[in-house]
Amino acid sequence: MKNRLKTFLLLAMLPIAMPAFSVQPPGDFAKSGISVGVVVEDLNKSLDFYQNVIGMVKTSTFSVESARAKELGLSNGDRFDVTILKLENSEPAAEWKLMSFGKKATHPKQNFVPDDTGMQYITLYVKSMKPILERIKKYNIKTLGITPTKLDETRNFVLVRDPDGTFIELIGPK
Repeated sequence: MKNRLKTFLLLAMLPIAMPAFSVQPPGDFAKSGISVGVVVEDLNKSLDFYQNVIGMVKTSTFSVESARAKELGLSNGDRFDVTILKLENSEPAAEWKLMSFGKKATHPKQNFVPDDTGMQYITLYVKSMKPILERIKKYNIKTLGITPTKLDETRNFVLVRDPDGTFIELIGPK
């Protein structure tokens, strides 16, 4: 009887104790997606890659004037234009924001993901690998590793790099 009472009390207390142990999002964010700003050497080359090879769509552009860029702490007074790409033209889709300052990278391109710190790769989940592979071949983009390769019974994996060396993982069915 005592064991049943203890079990009952434990189960009765569980809903009260659970919130203390579960991870709850803080609810501080207006959007659930992350927008990523990427500085590239050659904007046109990168736009060509992301639109024609990867299949992203250009959704908008905006400029940040010199004084505003400095005020916001984004640059030391360099004006710049930003081109926003998305996987689909919808409000909740994540933004891939490309900008160029016309400068060469100051760090070498990495051969593998762990060769440097910071953002090294993105993962894109595709509905079918076939059209992606066709575009990769059409635009002479080199795949890395032994890719495409099978991850499991339903998913394949392809690894490529954008013109600036960022690794792009593509995962999806054949």
